Amino acid sequence: MTYTITLAGSERRFSVHSGETVLDGARRAGLALPYSCLGGRCGSCKATVVSGECHYPGQPPDALSSDERAHHQALLCQAVPLSDLVIAAREVPSVVDFPRRQMALKLTAKDLVAPDVMRLLLRPPRGERLRYLAGQYLDILLAEGKRRAFSIANAPEDNDHIELHVRHVPGGGFTEWVFSELAVGAVLRVEGPLGTFVPREDSERAMLMVAGGTGFAPIKAIVEHFLHLGSTRPLHIFRGVRNEAELYLPALTAQWAQRHPALYATAVLSEPTPQEAARHQTGLVHEAVLRNFPELSGFDVYMSGPPGLIEAGRRAFIGAGLPESRLYYDSFEYAPDVLAAILSARAGIG
Repeated sequence: MTYTITLAGSERRFSVHSGETVLDGARRAGLALPYSCLGGRCGSCKATVVSGECHYPGQPPDALSSDERAHHQALLCQAVPLSDLVIAAREVPSVVDFPRRQMALKLTAKDLVAPDVMRLLLRPPRGERLRYLAGQYLDILLAEGKRRAFSIANAPEDNDHIELHVRHVPGGGFTEWVFSELAVGAVLRVEGPLGTFVPREDSERAMLMVAGGTGFAPIKAIVEHFLHLGSTRPLHIFRGVRNEAELYLPALTAQWAQRHPALYATAVLSEPTPQEAARHQTGLVHEAVLRNFPELSGFDVYMSGPPGLIEAGRRAFIGAGLPESRLYYDSFEYAPDVLAAILSARAGIG
């Protein structure tokens, strides 16, 4: 059985097969609806069901409250239609101009930028470029159909190479291999670009960029893109890490500030030493944002990092007056097999 999904406003239509999610159908049709984690945890793909019925074959997704469900909101990455639907959802039309493709990239440089973060520089074949928007990501294609997603950390204006920031994950076979065996000259097969965490250029509002850990990678690409455009919009970057050792590429923000008269950067340490606490703001990064900017109605906010940050930040920022339509985020989720390996390793330790 096939259901027809209509986007209210644009009246675009696409089909969804029985048992398929609404977002899967939209992506198959080449439509760019917002998404990030694909696991129902971040809420990026939230939409309103104007008419029709859908359900969640598993349990209701974490990022959708009972009140939101009562008001006919749905998470498209988990919602499976039971009938034809009319939905009200944001579209990201610029993403459509950058169709995904597969490409072989050659590793030209590998350097450790933090105790658990490796920077990889990859080059496409001669005469080719991977076309993408700042903030998007790619999948590294592995054996047995496995994939690993990594944000592209450099702006598309500098796309003769692709920069990735890979965090070492205990129990994660791929990152273990990257840190211990991957050698310069190796070729990685990738697919991209993917994702809708991209700059919105049709605004003059001040911007807050909030990054947790290697969530700094897509934020870096977006900031570099706005600098390339010559934007003068006020821009404040908040980076959340545990300690100074994790604050990788620290000189970058000073370089950006020299190019932009209203760019500021704040490091927020959650597990600092007493000496580090004297030099930086401390605590959780989303709470530090609100200490500095308790009222957010006049901002655009970009947020990238682990699911816990995304969920806590989303609720806190909306509570501080930020319209949800001006909150853009990218949730860094573990692949299911990696998560299983991590949990297994932890259980073994216990």
